[in-house]
Amino acid sequence: MLSDLPIRKIIHVDMDAFYASVAQLDNPDLIGKAIAVGGGGRRGVISAASYEARKFGVKSAMSGNLAIKLCPELIFVKTDFERYTEISKKIRKIFLDYTDLVEPLSLDEAYLDVTQNKKGNPSASMIAEEIRNRIFNEVGLTASAGISINKFIAKIASDYNKPNGQKTVNPEEVISFLEMLDIRKFYGVGKVTAEKMYQKGIFTGIDLKQKSIEFLEEHFGKSGSYYYNVVRGIHTSEVKPNRIRKSLAAERTFSENLSSEVFMMEKLKQIAEEVTKRLLKSNVAGKTVTLKIKYSDFSLQTRSKTLPYFVSDKNIILETAKDLLYQEKMSNSVRLLGISLSNLNTETKKVPEPKSVSAQLKFGF
Repeated sequence: MLSDLPIRKIIHVDMDAFYASVAQLDNPDLIGKAIAVGGGGRRGVISAASYEARKFGVKSAMSGNLAIKLCPELIFVKTDFERYTEISKKIRKIFLDYTDLVEPLSLDEAYLDVTQNKKGNPSASMIAEEIRNRIFNEVGLTASAGISINKFIAKIASDYNKPNGQKTVNPEEVISFLEMLDIRKFYGVGKVTAEKMYQKGIFTGIDLKQKSIEFLEEHFGKSGSYYYNVVRGIHTSEVKPNRIRKSLAAERTFSENLSSEVFMMEKLKQIAEEVTKRLLKSNVAGKTVTLKIKYSDFSLQTRSKTLPYFVSDKNIILETAKDLLYQEKMSNSVRLLGISLSNLNTETKKVPEPKSVSAQLKFGF
């Protein structure tokens, strides 16, 4: 039962169109204009789009070619990860003024547990508003926030009043909020799963709630119990300030489709070098090498091999990727190759767990 669980005060902060907003911050001439980060050139893929561009249907992971057809006035700007990282650190510093329990999900979003916070403020909603105001005044960007009793609901709520808004789902509102929610809004339900749920008559949270755990596990496997619990407001994952990296990867999209394995090997050498640099920088090694192949028809394939020891050596990674490349014949020409290392040695390290709050909180959100 939800009433039997400890109630935490969780904020999910999500920057608004972060990469695009940084470009507009650094170049005021771009403010109010439809811009896309990345995606330039005949084969480019968009990393992010401003809200002005999104009105035309431009979105991340879209090809630049398609984006320019949807929005002929679209302006392409280059990615600048050094700048994004610099600004992300400033934002994170603001978070840490309120709590040490900050779990970054990426450069532009994070969870904060403010159940017990450095300001002694009993209102998570007021803290979220103060944080958003500080980000705007000190950094020059807008952020949205979701506030609720757990990470799952807070993340959903942060998307409700975008951009530059926030939504609080109070403890007594959780069940009705989830019951009325479109199944596509549930974090963890992707396009394919949503289609499958539609076929089973599941369109909203209340439809999902009417299904037994046995039914959900039968049709959705291990995720079945997750769906069964979250629709009842049960999500016990704590905010973990020291999230452990589970994989490290690099990939390349090619200007021309590759059909020869010889040419692919040349590209894999460059990718393996980049992966090795990142491994050394992060001081990690891994056992599982995965080759990612995206074909010219945009179909995706992965091939993996787990070694009996941790590796960070470029030559071993490249040789393993080569074995995977020749594992079976290519079904089509290739537009993208990637190499990732997982099963990292970081996963064996102990990470301090944040203290959980076991008592029901007496004050409002």
